[in-house]
Amino acid sequence: MKGSEIEVIAREGESEVVELKKSTAQLRRACETLCGMLNGSGGKVLIGVTPLGRVVGQEISDRTLRDVADMLRRFEPPAPIEQTLVKIENDRRILVLSVPASPESRPYVFDGRPYQRLGTTTSSMPQEVYQRLLSERAHSRVRWENHPAESHSVSQFDEEEILKTVRIGIAAGRLPESTGTSVPDILERLGLWHDGNPNNAAIVLFGTQFVPDYPQCQLRMARFRGVGKSEFIDQRQLEGHAFDLLDEAMFFLRRHLPVAGRVIPGLFEREDEPLFPLEALREALVNALCHRDYSIAGGAVSLAIFDDRLEIWSDGTLPFGLKPQDLKREHPSRPRNPLIAKTFYLRGVIEQWGRGTQKIVELCVKAGHPEPEFGEQAGAVWVRFLPSGYIASHRVAHDLTERQRELLQILADEGPMPLRTIRDRLSAPPSNRMIQGDLAHLRRLDLVQSNGRGRGAVYGLRRNSEE
Repeated sequence: MKGSEIEVIAREGESEVVELKKSTAQLRRACETLCGMLNGSGGKVLIGVTPLGRVVGQEISDRTLRDVADMLRRFEPPAPIEQTLVKIENDRRILVLSVPASPESRPYVFDGRPYQRLGTTTSSMPQEVYQRLLSERAHSRVRWENHPAESHSVSQFDEEEILKTVRIGIAAGRLPESTGTSVPDILERLGLWHDGNPNNAAIVLFGTQFVPDYPQCQLRMARFRGVGKSEFIDQRQLEGHAFDLLDEAMFFLRRHLPVAGRVIPGLFEREDEPLFPLEALREALVNALCHRDYSIAGGAVSLAIFDDRLEIWSDGTLPFGLKPQDLKREHPSRPRNPLIAKTFYLRGVIEQWGRGTQKIVELCVKAGHPEPEFGEQAGAVWVRFLPSGYIASHRVAHDLTERQRELLQILADEGPMPLRTIRDRLSAPPSNRMIQGDLAHLRRLDLVQSNGRGRGAVYGLRRNSEE
């Protein structure tokens, strides 16, 4: 670093990553600030520059450097602090102390106390923040997913699924073409194999045997009758690796998800679409599989379909201080299981880090639904999908008769009309009673609406149905 660079930094003034101190008489305060920067985004302290940005420097003796070294030994854990001396004039120098951002090693403490840097202010770190950072540091080093699975051998993995992951990863440019076809080598490249053993993440992603050692590799699915859990239409409970469970969940959704209908202008039919965007549901399932707490032996991902909502639950609380409301806005991407999440990314299932929950919200709103609800309850995280008032009425797919389709087409082409005019437009008109029955059926499906009563009633397509 040169004197001209010091001048530029001094002119710009203090910030979250820059602190100015006039002399080493303020060395203790400088170290408190360095501690706050280590616990944040990194930064540097310039000693020999006044808070107003005047570069004054100071004489730096061997004793000064010994005092600095003694002070820097008071950091715990030992901090990566770079010292630079910049000569300015008259044998005076600027001492620059720089620290990087160190998210895996924080929280740091100086002289037994943790500090934080907020804007241009350094202050003592609140106890709850310190405890959270301690938990994150422990998690980054010792996680359930990277514990060795010593009881599993290469033969107990889904080789086809592993090779499929490699093919997709290479095609997406996320894995090199030299990845190869050896299962242990592939798993090692993915961070799932170490010292001759797979880890727990490898079992979650590609295992084939789960009982009795891995009962948490489970998916529970149910289609309930009504809005409560008292009566099942269908229920399933499966063990499998994450990609199998994702496929099974999507199959269950396609089988049981209510559909919404809309009339296609110019055609004698209506188009049925899933009640909720399948892409949003898939994203929610991927989030549940990637971020759940697998250390809970009896845990699972749960999918529940009711008449008025759809819910996906996963065991474990939100990690690293996240709150449910954070999931709808920009938030740091800190997966609980980074090895599992990384493999989903290489597989192309995750497209962009940290945007999964926002994407879910965007897809649902685009489809005309309210924003999904996110919550945390009884040691589990859930997302609830709610249909809009219009779509909620289309709970079941219905096959329409040819006459009912013709009737819809007449109303689509010519607009609202009374029963007698509808009868005249039909190619083979039945009795008025049968036409009234057809209209009543279409009204129940929320495809047709009527105004007036008796002979004065006028029938037309419901407005939302034509869009």
